[in-house]
Amino acid sequence: MYSTARQNIKTQLVLFKTLAANPKFWLIVSTDILLLIVAHYLANVIRFADNLAALDFFSFSFSTILLITIKIAVFYALGLYRGMWRYTSYNDILNIVKGTVCAAGIVIIILLFTNRFQGYSRSVFILDTLLTFLLISGHRVAIRHFYQNMQGPRKLFSKNRVSRKKRLLLVGAGAYAEKVMREIGDNTDLPYVVVGLVDDDPQKTGMKIHGIAVVGLIQDLEEHVRRVKAEEALIAISSISGSAMQRVVECCQGAEIPFKVLPGIGEIIDGKVSVQAMRDISYADLLGREEVRLDQKEIGSYLCDQVILVTGAGGSIGSELCRQVLRFAPKQIILFDASEENLYSIQMELQHEHQYYAIRTILGKVQDQGLLELVFQQYQPAVVFHAAAYKHVPLVENNPWQAIYNNVFAAQLLIEASIVHGVDRFVLVSTDKAVRPTNVMGASKRLTELLMMAYSMEKWDGSFCPARRRFENNNSDIFSSGMKASCHNTIFMAVRFGNVLGSSGSVIPLFKRQIEMGGPVTVTHQDITRYFMSIEEAAQLILQAGAMGQGREIFILKMGEPIKIAEMARDLIKLSGRQPDTEIEIKFTGLREGEKLYEELITEGEGIIETKHEKIMVLQGNSLTCSDLYIGLEELKQKAIAHDCHGIKDVLQQLIPEYTPDYKAESIKTEKKANHYV
Repeated sequence: MYSTARQNIKTQLVLFKTLAANPKFWLIVSTDILLLIVAHYLANVIRFADNLAALDFFSFSFSTILLITIKIAVFYALGLYRGMWRYTSYNDILNIVKGTVCAAGIVIIILLFTNRFQGYSRSVFILDTLLTFLLISGHRVAIRHFYQNMQGPRKLFSKNRVSRKKRLLLVGAGAYAEKVMREIGDNTDLPYVVVGLVDDDPQKTGMKIHGIAVVGLIQDLEEHVRRVKAEEALIAISSISGSAMQRVVECCQGAEIPFKVLPGIGEIIDGKVSVQAMRDISYADLLGREEVRLDQKEIGSYLCDQVILVTGAGGSIGSELCRQVLRFAPKQIILFDASEENLYSIQMELQHEHQYYAIRTILGKVQDQGLLELVFQQYQPAVVFHAAAYKHVPLVENNPWQAIYNNVFAAQLLIEASIVHGVDRFVLVSTDKAVRPTNVMGASKRLTELLMMAYSMEKWDGSFCPARRRFENNNSDIFSSGMKASCHNTIFMAVRFGNVLGSSGSVIPLFKRQIEMGGPVTVTHQDITRYFMSIEEAAQLILQAGAMGQGREIFILKMGEPIKIAEMARDLIKLSGRQPDTEIEIKFTGLREGEKLYEELITEGEGIIETKHEKIMVLQGNSLTCSDLYIGLEELKQKAIAHDCHGIKDVLQQLIPEYTPDYKAESIKTEKKANHYV
């Protein structure tokens, strides 16, 4: 205890020396002393206005010196001289109240014990306390006002002190808009000045936020833009549906004013809204997905202070998983990716944008068993998110052996390594294309789901276990010291969802490039539909599902209503400021290899159950055992080595009866057509 107190005293002395070396510290203290003298003098003037000459000079001097000494000491103890007064806040004013009252109380107690308050007026000390608060806090507020409105002494006397700022009209008059206005007021470097607000609530019209009026309704935006001479609009609404966003966008386009939007809370890692985060409207805004409700405590229970391994960490989903995992203070994140560029990009982002340095980058392929062994032995991850996969349907359809290597066997090795090294939770990122697959990509992901469920119930009691057989030679010490148990403890689960907006291989980046080039925008079929959600929403729900799993589940994310790709193309063309079908042509090119008109999230017969989370469902379908899959996997390996396209698809059909290879589907159509004419 003595050493701790000694250390605290030493720390305070160092802090005081640092403050004393700053001339501004002495300027503020001197100003406060002058204000305290004025406050005490005015208190006496108010109290003894009729008989000021009778005031005892000795008593006045003693009480003034005592008050200054005690108040300055209390103010210093409360940290009032360590603040930057240009940023005076509510907490600073509260500390001034505390310091003023506390100092007055100490002075009164001292006078009571020394001379029982004889010769002093109690009302003087009450008035002194009030005047001290008004003068000291007024001084601080005046400093803040000076820096905010006069932009500091340097800018005050600068030749170009009046900078040109855009006149900004805020769409929305709620909490989001208030935060925007506060930031613009605090940060004079921002190139905006708010000139008005509009809102859908007629009762807000005429009301003011930080002195700026709500000028009217959103539907009359064109008139309000002209009246307040706005140069740009900012959509500052925290929660807005897709249809409402479309209506606001149409109003902005009708008013012929540039417009931007603030990202939703789900898109921001630290949850803080900033004007500097404002961006152009994206299709995700028109989609209007509701903000995801996360059970922070439940997710934190399996991520906090744990080593997390993310495969495909540089990809769309993998990188967003890394960003979202940061919110739960992991001990370390292992970034595993085969793409040098993607891996470097997410590494630099985490280090320089999020200031997170407890990361390790692994450049390589998941199907490299030796590398997997090294990673698991060295870092001992507790949670694995497997997001690495080939997913581009036409490319995988024409190169099916790569789907077998990268989607199936890589996942199998990762599952086995997780079992052998005692990983707590394994989350497989799957896809809606695994449901009644019509392409190799979907079939390979369905086979991966089956593998996950098979290994989840695999025993370690001497029956068939490829994980044990494959790894036991390299891990004899592990098996001899605890892996004799009849079951492993790794909890396996998969998360199945549809397309994510803006991911690599997504149609949106393609459409944007085509629009920039003047068209045409190519859509495969006029009736083709897909499920969509934002990357942020998908990653957040994957984390939530990872906390809910008990073993062998396939979680399904509720994707909302399917969206027609042709309508999506039209909306993107409108967002670019052009007109579909007239300025930019939409061209239909026909379905590609293995492509379906409609995607599904469940197969008929799969038992689906609601969970406690409104956006997550779960199914526990029938599964094969590792023994059942063994022969088929061996055949797949041989066909992949031989680059036998049809052979791979035939074996996949044997393992997944609901899968129909494209060449067989085409022959069935031809046969039906021939029978129809006969």
